[in-house]
Amino acid sequence: MRADRLVSLVLLLRRHGRLSAAALARELEVSTRTVLRDIEALSAAGVPVYAERGRHGGFALLPGFRTELTGLNPDEALALLVAGSRRGAQAFGLGSALASAMLKVVDALPESYRDTAAGAAERLLIDPETDLLSRRLAAEEVPDAIAAEVLRAVFAGHKLRIHYAAMDQAPEWRTVDPIGLVTIRDRGYLLATRSGADRTYRLSRILAAEELAEPAQRPDRVDLDRAWQERSTRFRAGGDQVTVLVRMNPARREELLGTALAVRAEEADPDGWLRLEVTFQDARHAEWALWQLSTGAEALAPQWLRTSLRNRATTIATRYEGSS
Repeated sequence: MRADRLVSLVLLLRRHGRLSAAALARELEVSTRTVLRDIEALSAAGVPVYAERGRHGGFALLPGFRTELTGLNPDEALALLVAGSRRGAQAFGLGSALASAMLKVVDALPESYRDTAAGAAERLLIDPETDLLSRRLAAEEVPDAIAAEVLRAVFAGHKLRIHYAAMDQAPEWRTVDPIGLVTIRDRGYLLATRSGADRTYRLSRILAAEELAEPAQRPDRVDLDRAWQERSTRFRAGGDQVTVLVRMNPARREELLGTALAVRAEEADPDGWLRLEVTFQDARHAEWALWQLSTGAEALAPQWLRTSLRNRATTIATRYEGSS
């Protein structure tokens, strides 16, 4: 870890020109004493770092001390910087590593590309934490220790022991053969097999993890995109799924599609509203999704869903009856 910190220290000085020990300590998340020891180590290794005293003093590098990353054009540099702004890496516990990598990329760019790429990246925002309605789109938290253990097992090809809390079940230990990691909408998933059967685990529900020394039973090569599609298809086909016929305002279509498992049919009514045949995970899921749409949608079938929604609306109306 110290070698990485020393590299980061050099890159910070390259980027900012001069920084105080306190500023470096904040950036590197270490003590000022550690920064001073690192400065001494760099000097001993021949890195031309020197101290400037005074009110605006600090540490700096002699001009010209740098390396260049060749063969990278401005568009490629911009793509890297934009990719580095995404929050998906947080799901795998790679946020700090990604930030460090982006710092190295920016520093290694030729002078003519660096300012252009960095300036353009500042004008692109990917996956902000809130939408236009100020609804927070928070990523699920995965402790760094757990994420690191899972990553080690995946990359090393070792079995993994996890303490997993499945929905509506008591947590239990299970040993799996990790295949790969997937992130979608800032949620991380571990694709694995258990006793030869495909399994998918949400990283945020792993309470503890332990990489084992035993090799995992898995293929040498894997197509994660295909594996994810196959598991998604099986998930949509399983459980107590229900299919609902819905008539709805087209302005609410994306809201419905954001929670439904699948749309099996769709057509437009003469008045401009849409008629969709939609699949939900179960009856509770269907009722919840249609209730969220309020007057923007009407469940046409099955009858039990219409009755359930009517009863819920009647209860609400009764509660507010007589209010001024």
